[in-house]
Amino acid sequence: MKFAFIIDPIEKLDPGHDTTVALMEAVQIMGYEVWITEARRLSVFEGKAWALLQPVKLTPVELGDNRWIAVPNWYTLGDAVLTPLEEMDVVFMRTDPPVTIPYLYATYILDYIDPTKTRVINSPKGLREANEKMYALQFTEAIPETFVSQDKQVIREVVERWGAAVLKPIGGKAGEGVLFLEAGDRNFNSMVEISTLQGQMPVMVQIYLPAAKDGDKRVILLNGEPIGAVNRLPTGKEFRSNMAVGGQGVKSEVTERDRQICSQLAPSLRRDGLVFVGIDIIGGYLTEVNVTSPTGVREVDRLDGVSLGRQVIEWVMNSAAEEN
Repeated sequence: MKFAFIIDPIEKLDPGHDTTVALMEAVQIMGYEVWITEARRLSVFEGKAWALLQPVKLTPVELGDNRWIAVPNWYTLGDAVLTPLEEMDVVFMRTDPPVTIPYLYATYILDYIDPTKTRVINSPKGLREANEKMYALQFTEAIPETFVSQDKQVIREVVERWGAAVLKPIGGKAGEGVLFLEAGDRNFNSMVEISTLQGQMPVMVQIYLPAAKDGDKRVILLNGEPIGAVNRLPTGKEFRSNMAVGGQGVKSEVTERDRQICSQLAPSLRRDGLVFVGIDIIGGYLTEVNVTSPTGVREVDRLDGVSLGRQVIEWVMNSAAEEN
């Protein structure tokens, strides 16, 4: 079988951290072909999606001193070949957010893959519809008090009522631009003005959850079912827990509350073709639904002694066999 991964430039990936590399390693270890491309290398010709694909051979990471260790030259690339993507058995869309106009155009190209020949994970249509901040709003029983606005006065009134809040850019990633808000902060107006581009861009504002100091749990879902979790603790003077800003991953379990949240999400995720997803939970509340290139697999594997990448690829194989 042939697996294609649409990724950011491979030289920028961190093999000891990136879930994309964990998935590619699992494919290779199971004896299947791994091919890579980038969103900018996609095209449409004669009603089909094509890509400049390169075969890649990986040297898998090894666990040492409680961390993943990779050799310096951890991948080898073959020559690029212009190929119809329907010649691949599975295509993983793993380009990092933010979801820009070029990203959206890439999903339109992926719509031209024949779904009877090739499975695309996650669904291009699902990626377009599931903004990682806004998608969570439909699950009102799972989320904390949340509102979306670009009006500074409205934002101030709500934050004054709550006392403290967290402001998130709707198109942000990895904690970028996330702010802690208190109505009495003398910089309040400036922070809101900058975040909303002077009232032109809506932002998400959530009530501050004191449980955030105890961590922001990432739960990995496969076809709506939780398969692993890692808690991310803020470090130093940073209130954000994202690993991209220094959050520390610690061992965690999937709790009954986590399962309740997953069960609320599962029907929508399956309907929208969102097979591989990461959700964020703070104090028992759902805060985000990550669908573009959710991470956390390396941390769960290291802490729990498992291989979520292999579990994902086995599920893909089994589901394809059931469909045929």
